[in-house]
Amino acid sequence: MNSIHSTGFPVFDGHNDTLLRLYTARESGIDLNFFQAQPDLHIDAVKALEGGFSGGFFAMFTPSAKRGRRLGFSLSTPEKGGAITTQRALEYTHAMIDVAEKLVKRSKGAAKICTSANDIRSALKANVMAMVLHIEGAEAIGEDFAFLDELYQRGLRSIGPVWSRDNQFAKGVPFTFPGLPDQGHGLSGLGKELVRICNAKGIVLDLSHLNEKGFRDIAKLSEHPLVATHSNAHALCPSPRNLTDSQLDAIAQSKGVVGLNFACGFLRKDGSHRNDDVPMQVLISHLDYLIEKLGEDGVALGSDFDGCTVPRQIGDCSGLPVLISAMQKAGYGSELIVKITSGNWISLLERTLKN
Repeated sequence: MNSIHSTGFPVFDGHNDTLLRLYTARESGIDLNFFQAQPDLHIDAVKALEGGFSGGFFAMFTPSAKRGRRLGFSLSTPEKGGAITTQRALEYTHAMIDVAEKLVKRSKGAAKICTSANDIRSALKANVMAMVLHIEGAEAIGEDFAFLDELYQRGLRSIGPVWSRDNQFAKGVPFTFPGLPDQGHGLSGLGKELVRICNAKGIVLDLSHLNEKGFRDIAKLSEHPLVATHSNAHALCPSPRNLTDSQLDAIAQSKGVVGLNFACGFLRKDGSHRNDDVPMQVLISHLDYLIEKLGEDGVALGSDFDGCTVPRQIGDCSGLPVLISAMQKAGYGSELIVKITSGNWISLLERTLKN
């Protein structure tokens, strides 16, 4: 399926919502063939080949019942009463794992659900799309963690305790703009137990969407490097979804990683999610800032493809070489670009997952 693009830099990305796109299309009676060009997807096999997209964290998100089964690229503040049940979340999560497994089967060896860093390295070496399964909001595992083992057995290796809505584990930040992530209480007792369990099982804990006090709780409790798979610098775009300098300092101290989010509303100074006129220099400015705060080993990509409006010049994953070219023009050397496009995520997973 994949090949290293002419830029020479395959991309292992920190976040996409493609599985939800495929699932919601199927529920609407449309079987989107991932292996053909799909204008409604940011990621498909054709675009991946063109852009050098070689895999990443494939998120599984459960929409609130009020949202229905459609999820647009634009984001809005979650509605009040948008909490979801464990049953609903578990059904959605298993259904999206089914989608992932069907994709792998259809690929005839060109895609793989990876559960270790060694799996990812082997897949990338063989030009196989490497998929790490992630849940965005931990409702599916249940208040007694009853369903975590079965999801782990199906390949789950990364958990965001919360999306931008509250649940039994934590409090998420809203999409209001401008604003700070310091909104509300920290982790619940269940949330703190989730940290302990994920550390023991070797599961990544994603801090994106989590509020400040929850972030601080995980920073205090977790033995693993801190991770924000798809977040940017609050100093450059004052969205509550972005990371403050003090949060970035905590991630740096843990030798963690932040993935640059391509969502226009988390890049632009005005916070507009609908305006895709975002020059590549804006992304480079965020990368420069993150590198200054985290070092070259702490910065990666976390596109949020298929879950947001991305800059017009990128468009979808076939446009990844545009960003890589911008890095080169900004003076980034090949070694640094390799770290940002794949190496830092693989290193993080080597230090977190169990082989």
